[in-house]
Amino acid sequence: MFTDLDQVISRFSELLSQISPLKGFFFIVFFFAVWFLPAIVAFFLNRKHFRKILAANIPAGLSWIAWVALLAWAVTGKMRGKGLEEQEGVKIDSTQAEMPTVKAD
Repeated sequence: MFTDLDQVISRFSELLSQISPLKGFFFIVFFFAVWFLPAIVAFFLNRKHFRKILAANIPAGLSWIAWVALLAWAVTGKMRGKGLEEQEGVKIDSTQAEMPTVKAD
């Protein structure tokens, strides 16, 4: 039983020794880019729940179902920031609009 494990470990160590440091670096960067893809998408799409998506992304990378759900949340989530109404095409109700203030001299 342990001989098979020893063989797997020795093959894996041989493969690692054959990889150049540059290829290893690019593999690690690519790996983390895919792992944190939902957080990256949420950041660039300016989503309101970016921090929650980033925090949930760490354990969700171990489950493809949770990872895909986070990716869907990142794509379809609410936007944050000022000017949201203009970006989404929502009309502001006249009762909610701010009235300009006039200063008396």
